[in-house]
Parts: sequence; structure tokens; C-alpha cells
Amino acid sequence: MTPHILVIDDNPTNLKLVCDILECEGYQVDRACDAEAALSKTKTSRFDLVLTDIGLPGMDGLTLTRILKADEATKTVPVIAVTAFAMKGDDRRAKEAGCDGYITKPIDTRRLVNQITPFLAGSRLLSSYEEHHESNGGRG
Repeated sequence: MTPHILVIDDNPTNLKLVCDILECEGYQVDRACDAEAALSKTKTSRFDLVLTDIGLPGMDGLTLTRILKADEATKTVPVIAVTAFAMKGDDRRAKEAGCDGYITKPIDTRRLVNQITPFLAGSRLLSSYEEHHESNGGRG
């Protein structure tokens, strides 16, 4: 099974960039442009990882994370904050909200997959995905 990742960003360029990188690596990717759309998607799909911008319109990414971590259905799904808010203490605030990781923008396109892999590493799903991916010459 291919890991299923939800990417949330209100900037269409950033959303497309992250999704394109992940899709090129063979991940199954869903996208949302705000927290409300993301919450709706989590009600109908199971995700192995959530990447969320912090500075979303309406409900911000930290509030979304708190909601996901309080819900029995999504509390174990790793959430990584992806944000341009790289001020001192922002990573601590993200962690306090329940984020499992923190990636700053601009996204380093060469490092993104390596940055998220540890959050999928505990999943048996990733192990079977990697075995399949490697046995097909890296073509999922």
C-alpha cells in the first residue's frame, strides 16, 4: 500500500510544489486549501501523514492540529507543520499544539522526502511500499 498524505496550504504555488514532489516519489496525495476542507477529508479518508501550513485563513494550522490530535480517528496520524513562520519559539508552539515535526519554507525540494520519511518509518505500510518501490527500480 502506498502511504497516503494530506497536504494543506492556502498558497496554490506552495500546495502544487509539495504535492508534485510527493506524487513524483510515488506517494498518494490529497490536497486542501484550508483547515475546514482538510477536516472534511479526514472524515472520509485515512491518512498516514498530514503536512499543514500554520498560516491558513480562518482556522490556522495549529488549531487544526489540536483538533486532529483530540480525535480518536486521527490522533495517531503524524502532523508536520510546514511554515514560513521561522521565528524563535515557533517550533515550540507547533510542538505544543501537537505537531510531530516542523519544516520551514521555502521548501528544500531536495530534502522534503527525507524530512518526512521518519514520520512514516514506524508504519508497516511504508515498509511494504519501500520493498515494492525498490523491486520496481524506484518506480512505485
